[in-house]
Amino acid sequence: MQRTPHHRSRSRRGLAAAVAVGALTASLLGGNAASARPYPDPGLAERMATTLSLPSPPGGADVKVLVFHASAGEESPTVDAGIAAVEKIGLSGPAAGRFKTVATDDASVFTNGKQLGKYNAVVFLTGGGDVLTPEQEAGLEAYMEAGGGFLGIHDAARTEPYSDWFTGLVGARPAAGSPTDVQRATVEIGDRQHPATRNLPLEWKRPDTWLNWKDNPSGDVHTVARVREITYSPGESANGWDHPVSWCRDYDGGRSFYTAMGGTVSSFAETDFRDHLRGALAWTSRISQADCKATIDSNYTAERLTRPNQPGQNDQIGEPHGLVTAKDGRVFYVGRGGTDSSVPVVTDWKDPNVGKGEGEIHVYDPGTKKVTLAGKLSVFGNKGGGDELVKVEEGLLGIELDPDFTTNGWVYLHYTPHAKIDRDKQTAVRQVSRFTFDRATNKLDLASEKVLLHWPVQIHSCCHAGGGMAWDSKENLYIATGDNNSSGFSDGYSGNNPQPNYKGLSFADARRTAGNTNNLNGKILRIHPEDDGTYTLPEGNLFTGEESDEGGGKTRGEIYVMGVRNPARISVDKSTDTLYAGWVGPDAGAPSTTWGPAKYDTFAAITKAGNHGWPYCMGNKQPYRDRNLPDPSKPLDWYDCDAPKNESPNNDGLVNLPPVTGNTIWYSPQGGGVDYPRDAEGIPSYKVEDQKELLPWLKGGGQATMNGPVYRYDAASDSTAKWPSYWDGKWFVGDFYDDTQPRHAVLTDPKTVGKGGLPTHAESLKKIIPVGANGIRNLMDWKFAPDGSLYVLDYGRGFFTSDSKSALWRVTYKGGGPTPAAADLARKAAAQ
Repeated sequence: MQRTPHHRSRSRRGLAAAVAVGALTASLLGGNAASARPYPDPGLAERMATTLSLPSPPGGADVKVLVFHASAGEESPTVDAGIAAVEKIGLSGPAAGRFKTVATDDASVFTNGKQLGKYNAVVFLTGGGDVLTPEQEAGLEAYMEAGGGFLGIHDAARTEPYSDWFTGLVGARPAAGSPTDVQRATVEIGDRQHPATRNLPLEWKRPDTWLNWKDNPSGDVHTVARVREITYSPGESANGWDHPVSWCRDYDGGRSFYTAMGGTVSSFAETDFRDHLRGALAWTSRISQADCKATIDSNYTAERLTRPNQPGQNDQIGEPHGLVTAKDGRVFYVGRGGTDSSVPVVTDWKDPNVGKGEGEIHVYDPGTKKVTLAGKLSVFGNKGGGDELVKVEEGLLGIELDPDFTTNGWVYLHYTPHAKIDRDKQTAVRQVSRFTFDRATNKLDLASEKVLLHWPVQIHSCCHAGGGMAWDSKENLYIATGDNNSSGFSDGYSGNNPQPNYKGLSFADARRTAGNTNNLNGKILRIHPEDDGTYTLPEGNLFTGEESDEGGGKTRGEIYVMGVRNPARISVDKSTDTLYAGWVGPDAGAPSTTWGPAKYDTFAAITKAGNHGWPYCMGNKQPYRDRNLPDPSKPLDWYDCDAPKNESPNNDGLVNLPPVTGNTIWYSPQGGGVDYPRDAEGIPSYKVEDQKELLPWLKGGGQATMNGPVYRYDAASDSTAKWPSYWDGKWFVGDFYDDTQPRHAVLTDPKTVGKGGLPTHAESLKKIIPVGANGIRNLMDWKFAPDGSLYVLDYGRGFFTSDSKSALWRVTYKGGGPTPAAADLARKAAAQ
């Protein structure tokens, strides 16, 4: 390593500049943040580029890295440690990744084109304040425009505080009030592909001094790591759950990487931190490629595809309730059964047309950009709004295409046929049927229907019909069914009131449905459809249906998951066959020390058959209180989540149930991942003042989970619209509402997924999949198409109807591929 002699000149901007720098240094250590300074001479950068005549890109195959460490004040003790670390990185590892290091605090290098042009990348180990003259900063700008690389470490974010251009280069400025003491914290690694982060732990625990940001750069830069604020004390200027700590982006023709870590001497001795720097240097010095565009909001386009319906018609879209994409790019989406608000509904049970609606199947063709109405089913599901004894959520609930749809044209629909309702008993039949689709006419052959599976449901009271369907890699079909109960008779807590009934059939006791091993409601079923329209049961379901326990005849072999409330959306990642599901919780707005947790909406990554709790336990195995006849208002014992019992008089299944599996994500009006201290018996306190939020990135209120897909990147696809590989393996979780509720992509730990492990990282999608009145405000379903673009259904702004905002949208990526271009790699063999 070469290190030029230290020399500092205070004459670069004269005495006034020196005085300003002194005042500014104090400001950056905790006073008011400095305001940015534009160039005094707009043409300076262009003239400097001409004068320097830098090669494009700078540096060569004999990779050289310049470490610049000037400071307006006293040099930090981290400088020597940082220089030594960069030098060691350059001299170690595979030969293809090595480089030479030169260190200097002499800023004149930035006005010396012959010298500057030798360096593939420049590292700023600078302190606060002005360390460059306007000419020197213009030289650095010219270097970046020529395709140079920049790595800023920790206090580099305090450098050149008056410069708008340098602010853009580093990405953000520290906020006043950032903590100055060394604290141990957890860093979440969100980018598992960038060379700077792909080898790091998912959750990286380390000590450092943690900077807060005056303006959060998320969405303007590509964030590769975040620090988890709940693991340390971030101070008054805390950024919240979204606290970037390392990021990158292509900037002014070059590549910029910044890490706020490295605030201590000991940081540079850490193996993982050196690995972080090694990867950052590999990208900035053009040794390897990386994608630093994937999470920049402006690289995505959200386009509404369907027009508003014509008055009184659902010619473009019904009441949105689910979508699926075909291999040829066509999008099938269903309307539950609600009509245009101008059409009257029938709510009188004496009328043969009570609740009668049309479940519509529309097809969008991206080639022609036209919509076809493929068919209509007569469904029970159109009673409009009102209380739970008036409204209804039945209807056309879900759609899936056969794995061999391209050849056989089979479409599976999950619906409640109006012809099978019993108006006297107020019951209905829910079924999954297979239809044949005529690809030439874009029409369903309704006469081709084969009913695979059917089961009874009560329709005296709303709600919770579920509806989602999905396939795994073995061509097993998963079917999500709601618990078909009201929780209004248990004050919004566990839906376990056995008393309310209509003609002897309970409608407020989820122990009859979701918590019953012999009932198909409140479940996720798994069957294997056969070509003749029947089905078989795959191995590994929760029950075989032949259990002899408690006398036998008390289980259903179709059940894969029990204990779910309203799983409207499910998905399966076919690369792992992990099932992903979300379900809506009950209605209690706050926890109760008598009855249990507040309403929790839930997401679960499910790797094997199990019991996910409802109506006995929620979240991470937080129990409800039992109740029973003769007095359901009297609280009984807390449920045992490890050995729950169904002692309802409405239960015709097993009393002794499988143990509850903890869920992955849960949230309520109190926050995300709410948990409480537990007593010796494992019972939470359920006191709001005791709560902690394990998942501070989401919060409920009005809430309704909308589970999404896991994205899988197709490298072989030549699609120009596909989302980048950064998102590969990330699980998309959302909510019908668009405020503090989730619309995020999360990472899970393979070691804990399916076992109640929490996500290791989350990032907001609310600017990529836009929220707000003119965006996708009411998310109803979202699926990736074979071309890698994302299709999204916006429900609209009403309920139980379609309106002018009900629409199909498409979100595409336009950011381009990784950088630098393969032709610009310093060593061509290093292309990734």
